[in-house]
Amino acid sequence: MNDLLTIHDLTTEEIEDILTLSAELKEKQKNRQMDCPLIGRTLGMFFEKPSTRTRVSFEVGVYQLGGQAIALPVSDLQIGRGETIADTAKVLSRYIDAIVIRTFEHKIVEEWAEHSAIPVINGLTDLHHPCQALADVFTIKEKKGNIKGLKLIYIGDGNNVAHSLIEICAKTGIDISLACPKGYEPDKKIVKSAIEDANKHGSKIEILSNPQNAAMDADVLYTDVWASMGQEKEHKKRLKIFKDYQLNKKLLKVAKPDALVMHCLPAHRGEEITEDVLEGTNSVIFDQAENRLHTQKAVMVRLMTAS
Repeated sequence: MNDLLTIHDLTTEEIEDILTLSAELKEKQKNRQMDCPLIGRTLGMFFEKPSTRTRVSFEVGVYQLGGQAIALPVSDLQIGRGETIADTAKVLSRYIDAIVIRTFEHKIVEEWAEHSAIPVINGLTDLHHPCQALADVFTIKEKKGNIKGLKLIYIGDGNNVAHSLIEICAKTGIDISLACPKGYEPDKKIVKSAIEDANKHGSKIEILSNPQNAAMDADVLYTDVWASMGQEKEHKKRLKIFKDYQLNKKLLKVAKPDALVMHCLPAHRGEEITEDVLEGTNSVIFDQAENRLHTQKAVMVRLMTAS
């Protein structure tokens, strides 16, 4: 584990190790026990997209581990004036110990990783969101205990969050069904690769179009915004296309009574999820958001103490 670019790049053992360490670090933080393995280490944060949870959780997390974070706005770097990623990566590798990148095309983080001598962490691209998926499964494990054989339903757009969920479910033995409108299914290459992993670990992956059928006896119901960052111009069009893909009480009744409701946030209340379900007793959405802090701390410890 030299970088964290996608969940597919991780072994099942590495995922389990991150989840175990996340629990240990969370318990220490709750008990006010200081654990500072990153003293003297610096995390760079290169964000080309807005961020609340990713930025704050990484910045607070590295501080709690004894290190420090430094923001690297594009407008403040020479990369904004034409310096190449390769040159920037090589220079920053001499100054900092790891870098989190939130950007658009996935090939951008791959280019950073190719030219960096330090760990590169994908803080979100248009294709993948591995940090979110780790926090999601950690939350499910906290609430449900044993996760193998659980059924997770994802409703909505087959986007970056869906891709990382597919990959982590395939690696950890969770069955996943995705209900997506026609033309908005997840990437076929990612699904094909994940099915190969699922066959090794006893998971099932299915892509459906009917949310009611997908949600039958679900242990976890998960949704995300219908229009992701960069798709704002499609918002009105997507409201019509996705109107039958809302996570609401009607859908919740089809799932198991103790089914978890999850959303990676930010949420558009009244669109992809109703207010009463988001704030309801089945919701673990804000626990899920908190756990970004703990799983990302585990990722940083594993990456930054090994380098």
